[in-house]
Amino acid sequence: MGKGDRKTAKGKRFNASYGNARPQAAAKKAAGTAAAPAVKKTATKTAVKKAVKKTAA
Repeated sequence: MGKGDRKTAKGKRFNASYGNARPQAAAKKAAGTAAAPAVKKTATKTAVKKAVKKTAA
């Protein structure tokens, strides 16, 4: 049990994922109660290319 074990918190950190062993909600509560303003994501180049490709076809 260690880095490669995805069921442990250490394995989750190594794999950069979240789950029951590494819940995200607890980290958010510890950060503070003030909600950060929502950040709007911009379209990526690949998403734009796919959209253009679909409309051209």
